[in-house]
Amino acid sequence: MTERKNRGEDNPRARIRRKRAIAIIAIILALAAIVFICIFAGYGGPIGPSDQGRYITFQTAVDILLGKNPPNSDYAVRIIWDVRMPRVAMAAFVGAALAAAGTAMQAVFRNSMADPFIIGVSSGAAVGAAAVSLMGVGATISLIAQPSLAFIGAVVTVFAVYKLGTAKGKVYVDTLLLSGVAVAAFLGALVSLMLYISGQNYYKLGYWLMGSLTLSSWLWVGVIVLPVILGTVIIFLYGRELNVLLLGEETAHNLGANPEFLKKIMLAVAAIMTGVAVAFVGIIGFVGLMIPHMMRLVVGPDHRVLVPAATLGGAMFLIATDTLSRSFIELPVGIITAMLGGPFFLFLLRQRRIRGGRQ
Repeated sequence: MTERKNRGEDNPRARIRRKRAIAIIAIILALAAIVFICIFAGYGGPIGPSDQGRYITFQTAVDILLGKNPPNSDYAVRIIWDVRMPRVAMAAFVGAALAAAGTAMQAVFRNSMADPFIIGVSSGAAVGAAAVSLMGVGATISLIAQPSLAFIGAVVTVFAVYKLGTAKGKVYVDTLLLSGVAVAAFLGALVSLMLYISGQNYYKLGYWLMGSLTLSSWLWVGVIVLPVILGTVIIFLYGRELNVLLLGEETAHNLGANPEFLKKIMLAVAAIMTGVAVAFVGIIGFVGLMIPHMMRLVVGPDHRVLVPAATLGGAMFLIATDTLSRSFIELPVGIITAMLGGPFFLFLLRQRRIRGGRQ
């Protein structure tokens, strides 16, 4: 009887673990399918319009992906390997970075509406990256300086907002959000000033600030891949501590966690990931807000599962939205994410008000 009872008690936990495992596998398979479809989608085929004589067939595209270069396929090879593949890879890593950073911020601030864009971190990174563009430095120096200054801007912003939203060791959610909005507005004014004095670079800088993956290259992917992977791994390794932090700082401390150290390391990692993403593709907002919420509905609130789910979901979301943005006209993907994220944020505010302000 005891054995049967123990098995009965373990069954609910085992079922939850199985459901989460199935959900993660489903997300991975969905991501693989979206990558495959989006590499094929675009002007020139196989999915999409094309000029006469410039159409890429499915068989040709598959052969190229498998490393076989059919005769007279130079055009198709360039389109798939030099244009679409780096753009899809860049979208995946940027989406993963923003979603993972948003998940970490929501846990640290104990606020489901925290996001790198909303609390001004993306704007801080944009100020640093835009400053490099105005300096007119060479491409090689820019490759190092742009992510570096974007990271500095993101770190300064996230800790400034955190300090403004904290009083006597307690984080006040409403103050935090309002501080983030105010800081983002101020930094947005600085970016506008940079646009005004940029002269001939106005169009280029303005298009970049709207969030675009048009100029993605394998070189960019090579720079962003390491910070994103390391940052995601660090956030994942602190998954248990993030779960405990949601119970409150005093409870977390009693359970063996170090809340202050955890908040600092998580905010630094989130700032690095946001800074690197913004440095190359501009401001793409609301990914870190929407994706963690969606993934909580699928896998639950446990950060040991939520972090990898949100990371994969962010990659999948941005690949899909970027493909949508380039399928008709070359629209900056940041516009699409803002059109989706704005109503989503208002919905969360409404739900928060209905629940009487509870987290």
